[in-house]
Amino acid sequence: MKAMYVNSLKEGMSVDSIFALRTKELRATRAREAYLSMEIADRTGRIAAVMFRPDRAAEAVPTGSIVRIRGVVTTYRGILRVSVDALAPVSEYAASDLLPSGPRDIQELVAELRTLVRSVKNPGLSNLLRAVFGDKRFFRVFKECPAAQTYHHAYVGGLLEHTVSVATMCVCLAGLYPEVDRDLLVAGALLHDIGKVDELAFGTSIEYTDAGRLLGHVTLGERRVRAAIATIGDVVSAELELQLSHVMISHHGELEWGAPKRPSTLEALILHHADNMDAKTAGFVVAAKAASLVEEPWTDAMNLFRRPLYAPRAVEDDRVMYDAEEECALRRGA
Repeated sequence: MKAMYVNSLKEGMSVDSIFALRTKELRATRAREAYLSMEIADRTGRIAAVMFRPDRAAEAVPTGSIVRIRGVVTTYRGILRVSVDALAPVSEYAASDLLPSGPRDIQELVAELRTLVRSVKNPGLSNLLRAVFGDKRFFRVFKECPAAQTYHHAYVGGLLEHTVSVATMCVCLAGLYPEVDRDLLVAGALLHDIGKVDELAFGTSIEYTDAGRLLGHVTLGERRVRAAIATIGDVVSAELELQLSHVMISHHGELEWGAPKRPSTLEALILHHADNMDAKTAGFVVAAKAASLVEEPWTDAMNLFRRPLYAPRAVEDDRVMYDAEEECALRRGA
């Protein structure tokens, strides 16, 4: 976590921190001296920046880069800006410093994910999950990746939060229905959206990659699973691989929602509804929070559902709060 954010900058402060370079334009003063006019940003806001007599390296840094900036906060025509002394691109940074973060701690979610992975006892699926989530390069991106561009889990850590929520829901549902292959369902829940690591690019904003636009996360995720299976040897049977692939490619439920196939197994059906439930609930919460900012019980229609939603708790919250684990224990008669 960086120590200095845009919303904390005041005139006269020295600056040495990492920011997203949102805009950059090479201009000239009246004396025909070159300078860079820029806008830099982090998760807390944006601020203008200027660099006089920039060197060629600074001029070559492309817009959209993540950069380390050193300088001082000044005022120009009554507006704060950063007078930049040095600017250089960086390759290592925390996306959570630059994009909005979710309500839950990422390390806590990582611990929950690992518990879910360990809970899968089928040898083939267990080895597969460990191969996928044990890939350090992949997991570094996965744990910070948003789950979507807008409406639900569209923030750093959103994909991890969504994955844990869906998998946890599937654990509970598998306990209710003994006909379910619990390990297949939970493994499918943990893997169903891993293609979003390849579908979405995030740094200064959340955008779709070329692969995301052309193939989509359903196809990209299924490809990742096939590649992982190929690396771990003959531990996943052809039948199990087939069923897992079906669970993954059908999780959107309907062809018009982006599913190549509709669910045809019990595990695929349950995963589809668990995924949809978590996404829709999160989308409702986003809309309700927006309504709470203006203390209104009704949201506007600019939301996942494209209609006004009634959220009276946005005005007044008198709920009795319950512990989620205790609620799940009620099902078992504990």
